Amino acid sequence: MKNILLGILASVAVFLVSCTNSKAETTQITNAQFKTGDIVPHDQVCMVNNAYMGKKQLEVKHDGKTYYGCCENCKLRIPQEENARMAYDPISHKLIDKATAIIAISDKNDNVVYFENKANYEAFFKK
Repeated sequence: MKNILLGILASVAVFLVSCTNSKAETTQITNAQFKTGDIVPHDQVCMVNNAYMGKKQLEVKHDGKTYYGCCENCKLRIPQEENARMAYDPISHKLIDKATAIIAISDKNDNVVYFENKANYEAFFKK
């Protein structure tokens, strides 16, 4: 029983250990610069958390491409986890590389969505 409890606690601790950057820190910047539907700069997106952060993020080079993360944990995860580098375009449903995607804010919480091209971005937001 003790081992099970320790295992559960360890799993919870791993789950809770995440980035140290708080989106609350960037809310004022975010709201002033971009809104839902706007295309945002790659270097201001945490590609692990899929969130617009409102300021330059940590650069991570992998396989000749540049990705961005908000903390040291993200820097470790980007090379190791495909979902930190890849996303599905919501229009074409194709798996695309976040390093080359068009990135736009998808909601009021500064989450982002990735597109393989401008036409898909425009179709998604009906621009």
